[in-house]
Amino acid sequence: MNKPILLSTPHIGDRELEFVQEAFDTNWIAPVGPHVDAFEQEFCQVIGAGHAAAVSSGTAALHLALRLVGVQPGDEVFCSTLTFIATANPITYLGATPVFIDSDRTSWNMNPELLRLELENRAPIGKLPKAVVLVHLYGQSADIEPILKICNHYDLPLIEDAAEALGATYKGRSPGTFGRIGIYSFNGNKIITTSGGGMLVADDSQLIAKARFLATQARDLAPHYQHSEIGYNYRLSNVLAGIGRGQLRVLSERVTARRRNFEIYQKALGSLPGIEFMPEASFGSATRWLTCLTIDPEAFGADREQVRLALAKEQIEARPVWKPLHLQPVFAECDCIGGAVAEDLFARGLCLPSGSNLTDQDLERVISAISSAGPNVPIEPVPWPPSTLGKTYAPVVDELARF
Repeated sequence: MNKPILLSTPHIGDRELEFVQEAFDTNWIAPVGPHVDAFEQEFCQVIGAGHAAAVSSGTAALHLALRLVGVQPGDEVFCSTLTFIATANPITYLGATPVFIDSDRTSWNMNPELLRLELENRAPIGKLPKAVVLVHLYGQSADIEPILKICNHYDLPLIEDAAEALGATYKGRSPGTFGRIGIYSFNGNKIITTSGGGMLVADDSQLIAKARFLATQARDLAPHYQHSEIGYNYRLSNVLAGIGRGQLRVLSERVTARRRNFEIYQKALGSLPGIEFMPEASFGSATRWLTCLTIDPEAFGADREQVRLALAKEQIEARPVWKPLHLQPVFAECDCIGGAVAEDLFARGLCLPSGSNLTDQDLERVISAISSAGPNVPIEPVPWPPSTLGKTYAPVVDELARF
């Protein structure tokens, strides 16, 4: 039986273990310590942020970000609809209500024009949201500048959910560093991982100091345990931060490997009838955290679900594109601005195995299984010479050279 090929697995090297061993040797096991401090500083250097707070997950970072910008019960928060539910859950933690915004076709991210029109309609009647949460999906930045411009016009804090986009660029900068606050995830399936973990970044040092305060149970400065605010147990452990430091050093390699996966898939499958890949917007460079494609069932001869099940029979994991949040039962009563684009991408979209540790043989199995699933695919074998691919991408994060 063939070995399973999973969607996106952790890719750990040797340096991570050295940092973890150091944490054990010095007995820094608690959720504070020198690796946490160093991870925050090194992360800022890599992405170009002013300050950072390492926390237990990207969801925790987003929860803190929403609280830091003043989201309260009864508020509304605008949010991308084509994303994982962790983007919207923290809105509800604070008693607020998400309002979902549809995607554009260019990047699959929030449509700037839909956002602008909705804010223009709401401003005269005093129904502006408290904040806007912008997702950078599947390793590709949204079109940030027009979104930031309209948010600034109405004095709305922009929170960037860059959980899936570490290593990407937008006009030469890292997504997650444009808005009031940016957040990142180091979950086990991300480009780099700390097993579980996240980061909150901002140029405002006071915001980050407040984030650290809230993330450590909001403990007041006193020799005894005193608390004047409700806080959370959200700080990242020193052990996991050590893993993060090792992973950060190979970020550019991981991005290059995932972009190579995409190039091989596109070369082999892009000319097949009914297959289209997630486009790369002209304003930046995507990491291709996950390689995503859409399938026209009439042209290809099988729909997205039939292809997914055909892959599953070969022990290959593939998943549908995120189900839009406005279609999720838990958010059935929430408003959505537009929705047709996200719904179409969900109906036809499929995420392929994309890990940076995939072998050429793994990729060949995936390509063969997809080709075989389409009755309208030509009988001739699909060409895909991996030896000629993936050689042109320079490291995305040049700052790593200083470590």
